[in-house]
Amino acid sequence: MLLPHLSLALAAALVAFVAPTDGDWSRFRGPNGSGVSDSASVPSEFGPDRNVIWKTPLPPGHSSPVLSVDRIYVTALDGEALMAIALERKTGRELWRREVKRRHATAVDKRNHPASPTPVVDGSNVVVFFQDAGLVSFDRDGRERWNLALGPFNNSYGMGSSPIVVDDLVVLVCDQTSGSFLLAVEKETGQVRWKVERPEAKSGHSTPIVYRPPNEAAQLLVPGSFSLTAYSLTGEKIWWVNGLAFEMKATPVIQDGLVYIHGTVSGSFTDSYGGKIPSFAELGPAHDKDQNGKFSPEEIPDALAKRWLKLMDLNGDGSLDRDEWAYYQSARASQGGMWAFKLGGRGDMTSANVVWHYDRAVPQLPSPLLYRGVLYMVNDGGIMTALDPQSGKALAQARMKGAVDNYYASPVAADGKILVVSESGTVVAVKADGALSVIAVSDLGDLSYATPAIADGRVYIRTRGALYCFGLPGTTN
Repeated sequence: MLLPHLSLALAAALVAFVAPTDGDWSRFRGPNGSGVSDSASVPSEFGPDRNVIWKTPLPPGHSSPVLSVDRIYVTALDGEALMAIALERKTGRELWRREVKRRHATAVDKRNHPASPTPVVDGSNVVVFFQDAGLVSFDRDGRERWNLALGPFNNSYGMGSSPIVVDDLVVLVCDQTSGSFLLAVEKETGQVRWKVERPEAKSGHSTPIVYRPPNEAAQLLVPGSFSLTAYSLTGEKIWWVNGLAFEMKATPVIQDGLVYIHGTVSGSFTDSYGGKIPSFAELGPAHDKDQNGKFSPEEIPDALAKRWLKLMDLNGDGSLDRDEWAYYQSARASQGGMWAFKLGGRGDMTSANVVWHYDRAVPQLPSPLLYRGVLYMVNDGGIMTALDPQSGKALAQARMKGAVDNYYASPVAADGKILVVSESGTVVAVKADGALSVIAVSDLGDLSYATPAIADGRVYIRTRGALYCFGLPGTTN
């Protein structure tokens, strides 16, 4: 579905873009989650012996590096111990390592990790989140400032959303199978300022971004099951758009009055029901053998619902009741794809704000990238697509040559290049011209799940066993 281009005048009137600032990579995906740095002289080739400024061994973790003026912060799992780690940015020297008390021991999906959420740093202080501990703040010297216990959570994949700092608040989205909420705590004290329930949101992993309307207060843009919702910094639900997939993982990007967000729907829609799942009332007489108002695993009348049982079983009793079956119906009816929505409004803005929808080779995990007038996405299998951000028209699509792999990290960009890291540690540099021309393919020789950070001509890439700092010879930071 393609809608007409917005006029230039309307687009200009709707500008709501938080511009990247070189050196500002303080949260997941850098400036407002954009994945974009204005760094110059960024390398295109990477490897254990190629453009390495320094390399520091680290315990495993999927969290991405974040930067302050002179430090880098990551989280890790060292044996069974949850760790917050600070490194010197110039040399990679480890400055301190602090264990965070583990209050729970929650199983996570093999693609996830107990140290997946990325820290957020605000000048001299860093905040980390572990699903088995909660939110913890340290000062630059590693002294604990505050500790807010959270969980246990019941997300079947494990938690994935990262905290962000907005003004004087630390904000965290905690979407799970049941009991989802949006939390804001005072960044100086860790005291809860407000907590908003999100009953419509189930399993989710997206990190929010900030929308600052002209002459209005900032808003939080939070993707969740079926909807993207804008909240005020007091927790008020201001406006929302519907039509998204039932389980969201990507972080949205915004520019020129539009927000771009994607999600995918797993499973085939060509089944015995023709893609439309009947209601519990329709299926119950034939399949609810004991007439107890729920489908036991043996009674579930749909093969995909059996595979999704853990995900759809919201109350954890091992069966699907009427409400859970209705959720399954909604999940199967939801649409995957990349969406472009206008920003702003009040209440349900779906019909008024939708601009276009694109649904081919859309990622489940890697977030979109909007860079130099082109919208890029890389799906989990390594197919990259370039779209016109105003119309949704596909400009180019190709599997990245020489880099067929799984992709969990999100693409980032600087210096006219797009950098994408695959699971096996392949780094692909693509020319940012919309034509998807591959500049170089490099091999780090180790698994990688974290999204790179870029600042001041340096590229920071985390592998399973180390953090690398890459830069061109002769440059300084």
